[in-house]
Amino acid sequence: MRVALVQLASATDSAANVEDIRSQTAALSPADGLDLVVLPEASMHDFGSADHDLAAVAEPLDGPFVGFLGEEARRLGATLVAGMFERTDDLPFNTLVVVGPDGALRQTYRKIHLYDSFGYKESDRLRAGDIEPVVLDIAGTPVGLMTCYDLRFPEHARALIDAGAEAIVLPAAWVAGDRKLDHWRTLLAARAIENTVYVAAAAQGGDRYTGHSLVVDPWGSIVGEAVSTPEIIRATLEPEVVARAREINPSLANRRIRTSS
Repeated sequence: MRVALVQLASATDSAANVEDIRSQTAALSPADGLDLVVLPEASMHDFGSADHDLAAVAEPLDGPFVGFLGEEARRLGATLVAGMFERTDDLPFNTLVVVGPDGALRQTYRKIHLYDSFGYKESDRLRAGDIEPVVLDIAGTPVGLMTCYDLRFPEHARALIDAGAEAIVLPAAWVAGDRKLDHWRTLLAARAIENTVYVAAAAQGGDRYTGHSLVVDPWGSIVGEAVSTPEIIRATLEPEVVARAREINPSLANRRIRTSS
């Protein structure tokens, strides 16, 4: 599966963000043969300050942002994953949308673990999704979806693997701070190693966020990594690598403690 991670720095202007994404993805073409393009969490609209009203800027799933993603997916002939704030009659969801190569909305994942940590409280502004792992087939690969803070919960990743995932895609807006980059790299590698899967994480860059979009293979090795500026990371996720890792390191098969279904 050929993947491109698009690292960007969103603003609190949804229309400007669409134009920024359009400008960056112009570097991608159908000739690249991409199967999957991943944008960060909050690609539609940045979180902004703690008093910024996300409910006022949230969009429905049939709104302009998802419509734009559909246009790009059709242009590239690829599946697109991106983060947005989804309108409800109360607090919005922090939602990943998956748009297929035909431009149609295929799947959504509403962030389960809200970032109530490091002095911040995401649950004051957004509502958590149902506790339901989301795995879907993309170009023959079962892909599990997570968002940012979900990374700190290994049971979430394991639930995706138990649902059949052979890769995990994780859009994020990982807030910068002391030791945060170390946490980011370490946790991404840990989720890959302990589950013997690829992990592809598209991150927000700029001054506020850590950046460093990463692709990690099932051995925990970094296949590609950005820094903090806008950048596109490309990688090929090979099922043979997953199969070989699971043959040599059959830790999933050797488990004796399993969560109840």
